[in-house]
Amino acid sequence: MSEWIASAFLVAGGLFCLVAGLGVLRLNDVFSRMHAATKAGTLGLALICVAVMIMATDWLHVLEALFVFLFMIASAPVGAHLIGRAAFRINQPMAPNTREDPDAEKFRRYGREDRGIPPEAAEETL
Repeated sequence: MSEWIASAFLVAGGLFCLVAGLGVLRLNDVFSRMHAATKAGTLGLALICVAVMIMATDWLHVLEALFVFLFMIASAPVGAHLIGRAAFRINQPMAPNTREDPDAEKFRRYGREDRGIPPEAAEETL
């Protein structure tokens, strides 16, 4: 019975990873691609780790899958945030149907003037 449950988790995790890969290929801008890769990829890996935990023969395999899951949960949002922030700061073009926050422009250059970098030279420091 546990093989069937683990198989269901494994197939579901594989499908979510497939959706993440298709999202990276098909979506229009870096922000949408980043979202697809992070959300669906993390959920897919979580389901695969659950399948590994169900089929584990000893506690070492359970801990190994748990550590993989925890590392992914800890690192994926941080990486996505840094990619999104870098793309936003270099004025990466967005998809035409993306709604922009009118107050976001004041955060685009935040901190550069405080470090003594003039706005003209800010593009060269990226």
